[in-house]
Amino acid sequence: MQKDLYRSYSRVRKFILTKQPALLSILEWFLLSIVIAICVGSACAFFLISLEYATDYRNAHEWIIYLLPLAGILLGYVFYRWGKEIAPGNNLVISNIHKPKKILPFRLAPFILGGTVFTHLFGGSAGREGTAIQMSAAISDQLTRIFKLSKYNRQVILISGMSAGFGAVFGTPLAGAIFGLEVYHMGKIKYNAIFPAFASSFMADYVTRLYGVSHSHYILGFVPHIDLQGLLITILAGICFGLASLGFIKLTSSYSKLSSKYIKRAYMRPFFGGLLILLIAGLLGTTKYLGLGLPTIAESFTVQQAPYVFFFKLLLTAITLGAGFKGGEVTPLFFIGAALGSALSLFLPLPVGLLAAMGFVAVFSGASNTPLASSIMAIELFGIACSPYVAIACIVAYLISGHHGIYSSQVIGETKIATKIRETGRTLGEV
Repeated sequence: MQKDLYRSYSRVRKFILTKQPALLSILEWFLLSIVIAICVGSACAFFLISLEYATDYRNAHEWIIYLLPLAGILLGYVFYRWGKEIAPGNNLVISNIHKPKKILPFRLAPFILGGTVFTHLFGGSAGREGTAIQMSAAISDQLTRIFKLSKYNRQVILISGMSAGFGAVFGTPLAGAIFGLEVYHMGKIKYNAIFPAFASSFMADYVTRLYGVSHSHYILGFVPHIDLQGLLITILAGICFGLASLGFIKLTSSYSKLSSKYIKRAYMRPFFGGLLILLIAGLLGTTKYLGLGLPTIAESFTVQQAPYVFFFKLLLTAITLGAGFKGGEVTPLFFIGAALGSALSLFLPLPVGLLAAMGFVAVFSGASNTPLASSIMAIELFGIACSPYVAIACIVAYLISGHHGIYSSQVIGETKIATKIRETGRTLGEV
């Protein structure tokens, strides 16, 4: 059946190619984007619904978090035994965009989806963006085999899949499209992938919403007109957000290296990480730092957070991901940024909601090196009024984080600092 489908496609393609080659390319990518959107949008809807169920169950049965170390052993062993090839996660996807190798195994999708839901069910502090990106890229990459796409077109397929996954999981299709174009190559954008990236992201978001999936809403409140004082305060806040990004990157990497050094059996690392998380949560006497932490994120826009709230989320997320539990970094970064911004309102004369919004996207910008996607995401989530503040904060945080990031396979296309031009073309992991 696959051969018959390909022969029919080849005949139609050859006919149109002789008449309207540009139209053919647009039509091909539009049809491929529809397929990506349906598959990715459906997968993201299932993932978000599963994640919500796991979170509700954990909140209703808090005793289950005491099983986190045992869940860690099981999860670690499953990936040690059957998932070594897909263990790099987001970095596997990004490295395949730069240097296309064999098609991503389809099992990456169910493995990372199940692993992330498992992590959240038992109280790990992780996010969901990493899961959406990996799952969507693995699903989309199967089209490479079906339609026998070239290495060049495979790059576009992977970018489109990443865009669709990001846009659908957060309900921000414009930011999702830009994220897919911006994230894999720091300082450069692949403009010939713009159409499929945007088409896939917008349609995947639409498909996800068709399943009745809703996304978080935030109350921003009053946004003052930016003046010189506001500009200086925003730059200062951006420096704080950039340092938080850098702290998260360094702490996660350091814990991962220490864990690998002293715990030789990889499947045991989540066990000891789980024990440490339980110890810290027990000492703090709260479970607010476990899971996604969406209630605290929303609260940060209206209630001033204590200065230590962002740090404990940063710490527990670094341990969770550094130990080998599955999930993404982005939602915890939203938590860290929103809580930090809310706390900064104790010292900086800007509204608490505005500072929380700035931190929400700026910490993510500094950690992922995606200032454009982060700024656009703020506009989609909070409205256009905050755009001068969030854009400045995202750019400053991006600069402050330097050539570091949560995606070590990200290639430096253009350096942030002219004196470090020698680093161009290297990955963040090589710098």
